Amino acid sequence: MSVRLASLLAVFALAACASGASPSLPYMQHGNALRAFRASGSGKITHIVYVVQENRSFDNLFQGYPGANTVSQGYDSNGQLITLAPSSLKKVYVIDHSASAMFAACNGTGSLPGTNCKMNGFNNESSFGGPSNPQYVYVPHDESKPYFDMAHEWVVGDNMFQSQLDESFVGHQYAIAAQAKGSVDLPYGYWGCAGASYDLISTITQNRSLYGPYQNPCFDYTTLGDELDQAGLTWKFYAVQYNQDSGGNGGTWSAYQAVNHIFNGPDWKKDVISPNWKFITDVRKGKLANFTWITPECDESDHLECGGGYGPSWVSAIVNTVGKSKFWDSTAIFVQWDDWGGFYDHVAAPFEDYDGNGFRVPLLVISPYAKKNHVSHVQYETASVLRFAEDLYGLPQLAAADARANSPSADCFDFTQNPRPFVKIKAPYPTNFFIGHKFPHSDMAPDYE
Repeated sequence: MSVRLASLLAVFALAACASGASPSLPYMQHGNALRAFRASGSGKITHIVYVVQENRSFDNLFQGYPGANTVSQGYDSNGQLITLAPSSLKKVYVIDHSASAMFAACNGTGSLPGTNCKMNGFNNESSFGGPSNPQYVYVPHDESKPYFDMAHEWVVGDNMFQSQLDESFVGHQYAIAAQAKGSVDLPYGYWGCAGASYDLISTITQNRSLYGPYQNPCFDYTTLGDELDQAGLTWKFYAVQYNQDSGGNGGTWSAYQAVNHIFNGPDWKKDVISPNWKFITDVRKGKLANFTWITPECDESDHLECGGGYGPSWVSAIVNTVGKSKFWDSTAIFVQWDDWGGFYDHVAAPFEDYDGNGFRVPLLVISPYAKKNHVSHVQYETASVLRFAEDLYGLPQLAAADARANSPSADCFDFTQNPRPFVKIKAPYPTNFFIGHKFPHSDMAPDYE
């Protein structure tokens, strides 16, 4: 359904109610479609903000959260029961979280790798540095408190999975397009269309072999941004620019860097905005798109190899900026961590397709219409945020992932309630700290894995 048709249906329904008649359109008979239309948030939500953080599992970041499915101990492949130990967001070390690492951590018994997971092979992920049992740790609660406070005030999802099996390149493609054209792991060289013909990425096969044909990491599939453009809706992607990644290549931390018609078209200059803190100043100026993606700097990202520890304050700054603005009553904010980062999680990854799903990651849902202090146990995945937007704006699905994904609308929101007043989230660093701040790792990509 187009935005224009949605508007017409809403007007028609209002007119029918005013006259005491039932809508005569077949689609609207018995009020079923109208109820579904309202359940999507239509008429209430006109702005979606999608904050994509880096590399944390649910057991790592929300360990011990009341009412959520977490554990304080986990087994390794030797049968040893390991108590999860606190490890600061500022602690820097390395854990492999490629697709092969996912298969090893899953330690599954299915006919395909990464299926029927026993979830006891995290010790078999390669790691460098860090504490004893570096995969079996959690973020200390005094550091994760702003995230816990958001969950208590609104919603946390404890059954959210990354749509992809592996790392951030593929995960960020799912965040804009619900697919990555079968890509797996990382490109060799540039992460996108700025590279040369020899900058390639492998693909995963239907039987989950990681050695499918190579392809250039520059795609031309339809993205959510394209659908929003076609519907006359606005979008922005706030991203950082960096000078180097693991291959020494610079770029912009936007998934649209790997979409040819965006990167080499007018949207790249119009809708991809750097630095990322311009989101704060734009909202203060009264500017907010219908859909916004926000990615962090390295030190803001929660990524294990960045340290910094500024992530909870950074996300709080985004939430508080919207909450204090005129947009609060019409906005839904989703905060997701793009992959598990190699950290232990006890919930098995559900098999959905040859290229998904991966491990469990946290999801926060923040809105004046979000339920209060609610833990959602519904299964979601990365593409669920896109599905929410598609249902809200009447857009078609993009790929298999968003077609199968559950939208958070039904269990995370109550659109029959009046919009709840905003509650400010307290954090160690205030919002203005991030405007123009130069971090120690500003020249690094937020994630080069």
